[in-house]
Formats: sequence, C-alpha cells, structure tokens
Amino acid sequence: MRYALMDFDDEWRECGCQAHPVALTQPAGIKRRGAEAVDMKLEVVVVPVADVDRAKNFYKALGWREDADHAAGADFRVVQLTPPGSACSVIFGTGVTSAAPGSADGLQQVVDDIEAARAGLASRDVEVSEVFHDAGGVFHHAGTTGRVPGSASDSQSHGSWVSFSDPDGNNWFVQEVTTRLPGRVTPAPAAYDSAGDLAEALRRAPAAHGRHEEETGQPDPDWPDWYAQYMVDERNPPAAGA
Repeated sequence: MRYALMDFDDEWRECGCQAHPVALTQPAGIKRRGAEAVDMKLEVVVVPVADVDRAKNFYKALGWREDADHAAGADFRVVQLTPPGSACSVIFGTGVTSAAPGSADGLQQVVDDIEAARAGLASRDVEVSEVFHDAGGVFHHAGTTGRVPGSASDSQSHGSWVSFSDPDGNNWFVQEVTTRLPGRVTPAPAAYDSAGDLAEALRRAPAAHGRHEEETGQPDPDWPDWYAQYMVDERNPPAAGA
C-alpha cells in the first residue's frame, strides 16, 4: 500500500515518495513572482494522543515504520512513525503538543487503490468506513456530511474516500488518487529498491545514451547530465501533455 499526501489545488504539491536504501534525487526549485524560494517539504505532522504506547501499537499494526522512540524523563517522549511509501512522518508522545488528545481532524493519506487500502485497514482490525464519495464532488465535507456510498463515478481520480480514527479519536481520511494534472507534482526521488536495481539502471542509461549519440551523430560531452536526467525520467515518467 503506498501513501502520500493529497493534492487539492495549485498551491498543494505531492509529498509522497518512496523511502528506499538507494536514491538519486532531482532538486525541484520553486519560483514565485520572479523570486526564488527555498524548497519546503512537509516532513512531520504532530498527532495529539493520550496514551503513547496505545497509539504506537495502533500505528505499528498498520504497518507503519518506527523511526524513533526517545524519552527524556517522565514528561517528555517523542515517537515518530512513517506510513509505507510516505516521505512525511507523524510524531506523537508526551510533552510534544498542547493540542487536546484526539483533536486532529482531517489528517490525509493518498493511495492508488481505495478498495485495496480499505481491505488492508479492515484486515488489521481497524474500524474503517465503507468507500464513499462526496456529494459536492470537490473535497469531502467535515464529519459524515455529504457522504454518498460507493466510489466516485467512473472511478474519477481524487473522488473516492474511506475514513478511520485512531484510539484517541484522531480522524484520518484516505483518498484515491490515480492521476495528477501536469504541474501539480514535485519530481520525486529516483528511488531504487537495492544496489542491484541501481546497477541495472546504470547499465540501461549508457545503452540509451549510445542510441542518443547515434541519432545526433556526435559525441555528447555532457553525458553525466544526460544519464542523470534519463534515470530520473525512467523512474518518474513526465505526465502526458507536460
């Protein structure tokens, strides 16, 4: 199951990328009104809980990776976990937020198969809603208002949801996203499952570059840049029409 954060309008950008041992990253600069800005990636969401161990057991049972569990005395503890495939993690613990336990509402995850996601949650004994779409068709309403049973018509991307809560009552939504519009995706890292997987990519790149030189009829002195772009594009194909 792959998770990421949702993209809603032109100001939202995908934060979902796979975490693997070996990764090549293509920087993605952001420019606004002629001024260059520093990339600012959403890294952590703090979830308010009352019982840290109960919350930790719940999220680990979902298959989330435990990144840290650090305590500094009885009044400060930080637990970090990361959903599968997500670049954004959650933190909860003791003394990390003044928000009331269970007050987080509308936490968001994204999957590419909502039925599989629901089945996965249910198999872990999570009380998950049936798949629904919103009557307004744009974004889900608060609570259960406007819910229409079943997936969005024609399996429309961004239109189908399930929801669930953790033991403290923090409310999560899971949204099915199968297609993103050009310009709404920050290039993700070119990630490889293993060193062997990366080695195969390094073999494919010179072969493809050789064909490129044959087509142009001249040697390419900037072959390292060409290799890098080829390997990034191979892992993250440009969107149609982009």
